[in-house]
Amino acid sequence: MKTFNKICIALSVLLLTACNGFLDKEPLDTFTNNNFWTSENNVTGYAYAFYDDFLGYGNGGGSGLFYFRTLSDDQAGGSFADWNYQNVPSSSTTWSDSWIEIRRANILLENVDKVNMSDEAKNHWTGVGRLMRAWHYYQLIRAYGDVPWIEKSLDITDDGYLYAARNNRDEVMEHVLEDLNFACGNMYDNSSKKALNRNVAYAMKAEICLFEGAYRKYRKAEDGQSAPDASGASKFFNEAKSASGYIIDNKKYTLNDSYQGNYNSIDLNNNPEMIFYKAYKKDVLQHSTIDYTCSSTQISGLTKNAFEAYLFTDGKPKALTALDKNDEPKEIIYRKKVGDKEVTDTVYSITELLDVRDKRLSQTIDSALCYQGRSFQRFNRGMSMTASTGYGICKYDNPAIEDAYRNQTGSNFTHAPIFWLSVVYLQYAEACAELGNITQTDLDKSINKLKERAGLPPLTVEVGFSDPANNMGVSALIWEIRRERRCELMFDNWTRYWDLIRWHQLDKLDSSNHPDILLGANVTKDINNKVIPRVGNYIDGTKGKTRIFAKKHYWYPIPSGQLSLNPQLGQNEGWK
Repeated sequence: MKTFNKICIALSVLLLTACNGFLDKEPLDTFTNNNFWTSENNVTGYAYAFYDDFLGYGNGGGSGLFYFRTLSDDQAGGSFADWNYQNVPSSSTTWSDSWIEIRRANILLENVDKVNMSDEAKNHWTGVGRLMRAWHYYQLIRAYGDVPWIEKSLDITDDGYLYAARNNRDEVMEHVLEDLNFACGNMYDNSSKKALNRNVAYAMKAEICLFEGAYRKYRKAEDGQSAPDASGASKFFNEAKSASGYIIDNKKYTLNDSYQGNYNSIDLNNNPEMIFYKAYKKDVLQHSTIDYTCSSTQISGLTKNAFEAYLFTDGKPKALTALDKNDEPKEIIYRKKVGDKEVTDTVYSITELLDVRDKRLSQTIDSALCYQGRSFQRFNRGMSMTASTGYGICKYDNPAIEDAYRNQTGSNFTHAPIFWLSVVYLQYAEACAELGNITQTDLDKSINKLKERAGLPPLTVEVGFSDPANNMGVSALIWEIRRERRCELMFDNWTRYWDLIRWHQLDKLDSSNHPDILLGANVTKDINNKVIPRVGNYIDGTKGKTRIFAKKHYWYPIPSGQLSLNPQLGQNEGWK
């Protein structure tokens, strides 16, 4: 037994760290493809590698999916201002890593039936393989559009696959839906929040189908895409509604009392909102998300455009509220310790501005401005920090964590949410609204629960007002649901960027037409500060840099190295 445990532990470590070449024809320690598939324990060990697919807050000193992905209208920073690609790269991990994981899933699918285990177990692990294959095809399709559909683990003799042309993205997404449906119907229905199970499958399905429904509805042929597909859009919106509805109706999850507690907790296992999360452990597996938001390195701060997306406590946007909409901060004098001495300093407080806004805003950014020439010390301890826009990001920070584990690179150990209930509420409300049959009951059982937690009045089907800022050509109701999604998921999982893709609104990242996406806080009162870059009364968050939109940015370019290997792939529109 001890020998077997050592083998399993070694195998698990191997799978979690370097699984790319696993199950090649060469022996791997004592295992080969012929003798590995003998028990469910081995299958479980093989599937551990899939957990690395969920980056969460990142690993060690590397960046994760929260905060760091700044290509949106939510954050501005000089080093993050432009598009992911200006030219065709020779290679890309976005392309290659997805194919590695699809191959891993296909290997699992080809071998499950060999294992001596129950039919229920075989169906579960087949569901895991199909779920992860669907997940990675989703990553590829939203980035590259048409891609080859491959449902076997390829080797060097598979010329028909290796040198094939790409399949139409719509066709591939039909295969993805089939995979998702199998996973939802066959995976284990357990309550673990750190295991791939039926609830995770439904959460994935809701996300993927909502993306696909919106993409098919709003895409434009003149931008190098297919014509809109109303029937296909309706189909996927209905699938998103049913998947999110499944999670809502089974009542296994409830909202956490604290919005910020979803992001800065060292224990998400007891959080009732979590469906699936990535656990970190002090001194074992850590990340740097907090560090980069509270250190001397300048933060990529919240934009003026994002700040103004948050409703006032009367439920109205800035243009329509009866509350004080003045965005000038208030200068406050305070005493602080510097070494053994007490000194007088000033801070520009925005507490009064936050008090009349959606509560999520005060749990997302600091209550004082911090920028070049005027730093700020969160919790009155640790490092002094600045933000490119003046709006520092406190969403991930936790005052209970000692500074040695807060502001040191690779030392943070708070858990990262991956799938959670508030996102499901947003998906359900949007799918219902896009289908055109939303009811007040639909809003009350989903998005209005989020509004209540945020201290806002409930949303009604009629809305009752039309925001002049609505520049997306959608109804007042859909605009408000999109606003809710933006504010609830601020800086999360690169959500905003992909939302703009699927809504066909990527042009909103063009700073020449939308200049406030690069601006920050009002610093009119700081008249003696000569170092802070300004545009009028507001901080210039990118110090004069700009971002210009082109239609080709709806797709990533196919890496040139892949085109050399297989010219049949063809290049995406605008990148030839």
